[in-house]
Amino acid sequence: MRLFGKYLLILFKSQMQYRTSFWLLSFGQFFIPFSVFAGLYFMFERFGQIRGWDFYEVALVFSVIHMAFALSECFARGFDMFSSLVINGEFDRLLVRPRNTVLQVLGSKFEFTRIGRLLQSVLVLAWAVSQIHMDWTFAKIVTLILMIMSGVFIFTGIFILMATMCFWTIQGLEISSIFTDGGREMAQYPLNIYQKWVTRFFTYVIPFGCVNYLPLMYILDRTEGSPVLYMLSPLAGCVFIIPCLLLWRFGVRHYRSTGS
Repeated sequence: MRLFGKYLLILFKSQMQYRTSFWLLSFGQFFIPFSVFAGLYFMFERFGQIRGWDFYEVALVFSVIHMAFALSECFARGFDMFSSLVINGEFDRLLVRPRNTVLQVLGSKFEFTRIGRLLQSVLVLAWAVSQIHMDWTFAKIVTLILMIMSGVFIFTGIFILMATMCFWTIQGLEISSIFTDGGREMAQYPLNIYQKWVTRFFTYVIPFGCVNYLPLMYILDRTEGSPVLYMLSPLAGCVFIIPCLLLWRFGVRHYRSTGS
């Protein structure tokens, strides 16, 4: 953690050397999801609700997913940009250093400009929470925090999986956008509004349902059966990163230098 903190400090100082660019990029990151949220607002103004979900309930899901994506993009950007390390032969240098490759790749790139997207998500979350009429118990607050943490682990796991593919493909593949950007866009709504096969895939394979649907049912007191299972469902998202790390280790063992 000490080395990781040094990586953070060094890259933060380097990005702050161009403060105007930093703040303009942060400002842009604030308005990118804001435009999506505006479309969400106008859709509910027109139709009122979607499959029994009102605007503020969906806004809560929206904020959690975008907050998790912003944090993951900030701290796991090294895996998202991993193909450049392979192409330039920089990953060969990481292999000869006496540190874990996961830590080194994480520390190779941070996107602090995602603070704009994070701030917008926090504002939406605060607005949604203030408008949902319910009793916020300690258990529900913990569940909400777990939802955000689980989302961070899932997006980070997807970044790791896509980076692992670079050991065989060299170049990063655009198919990864289906599960990162596409997953974010899909998971910003409760999953039960989609067809069953979509809901099952994004619950049992990529567990976004354990972030934006099952725990939300617990928070809104709509559970069927044991509420504890709904409350603890975000832990499945945290577990998702384990097989991703195992596949990463498999890819590292089978990596062949690009010869750059």
